[in-house]
Amino acid sequence: MRAKTEHRETARRLRAEGRTYDEIQAALGVSKSSISLWVRDLPKPPRKARAYSGTERQRAAAARRAETRNVRRSAAAAEIGSLSERELFLVGAALYWAEGAKAKPDARVIFVNSDPSMIRFFEAWLDLVGVSKDRRRYSVQIHETADILGAERFWAEVVGAGPMSFNSPSVKRHNPRTNRKAVGETHRGCLRITVLGSADLYWKIDGWWSGIADTQCAADSGRV
Repeated sequence: MRAKTEHRETARRLRAEGRTYDEIQAALGVSKSSISLWVRDLPKPPRKARAYSGTERQRAAAARRAETRNVRRSAAAAEIGSLSERELFLVGAALYWAEGAKAKPDARVIFVNSDPSMIRFFEAWLDLVGVSKDRRRYSVQIHETADILGAERFWAEVVGAGPMSFNSPSVKRHNPRTNRKAVGETHRGCLRITVLGSADLYWKIDGWWSGIADTQCAADSGRV
């Protein structure tokens, strides 16, 4: 019942944004009859102008595909809602075990990513597990052709840290045989987060992930 209510609310929101039945159906995977029932009191979206040339048709098709992807993404994001502390804890532990550095040769918590939203999530998780800001050190990993100072300012704003928390950047030298597209002023590189004195936390993360995996394996065995 909850899922049906969420689908109804999402369908009404998408219709209010001007989405067609086909776009809403593609996003939610429900029947058009259900969509019609949910949104019949809302005004119809304006008819889109048709494109007739080959190039215009290709552009229109590409725009429709992009629009469908955006609708699906928006609908999926709306299904998540807010996270409880336990959900944040579990997702963060799994995220580190998937993306973070493993114990080679020593155990330290090191997380590297180029996605600001991923970095913000991991920072929130560190807050949750009690890692204070003064134990976090940051460094930018970036190509030498990029705006290194601009990238450091960008990442400092993302994590809310001052210059004393940043170590020297790790700069990758230019290889003329490599055709790099991610270069220039808008290239921000990756941010490396290192937690000082984090061997104990590393082994806790190892245990937390083992607990998640073992619990799921036990549940799967019980369903066989």
